[in-house]
Amino acid sequence: MRSVPDLTVAQKVLAAQPFSNLLGARLTAFDEGEATLELDVRDELLQQNGFVHGGVLAYAADNTLTFAAGTVAGTRLLTAGFTIDYLRPAAGTLLRARARVVRAGRSRVVCRCDISSVDADGVETLCAVAQGTIAVPEKAAEADDA
Repeated sequence: MRSVPDLTVAQKVLAAQPFSNLLGARLTAFDEGEATLELDVRDELLQQNGFVHGGVLAYAADNTLTFAAGTVAGTRLLTAGFTIDYLRPAAGTLLRARARVVRAGRSRVVCRCDISSVDADGVETLCAVAQGTIAVPEKAAEADDA
């Protein structure tokens, strides 16, 4: 049987990612096929027009998709691929990515992610959507089953 981590364990996994620390990402939800990642918008994350850089949105999608998969498949996962559609520029004080599992198989987990910007009044605006496939490496699946 695969061991599925709880929020505290998942937050430790995030804290072990140097790039996530550089961005200041926080895992705020992790349970039953869903995960939420947040990061404060600051000048260093903006592009030349004052919006959150698309690479930051892609990071948020990638990591949140994988964490959502982790709620059903354990900690040893790899992103196999994802697509992202940018719907509108992201501006505000907070970026929030919410991902959920669409289908979990033995070797692949498909997830969807909505990325929203949140303004100072707490109003969320959907700015991007992503879908990804997360791989469960064969050796990891065997170790989790032990």
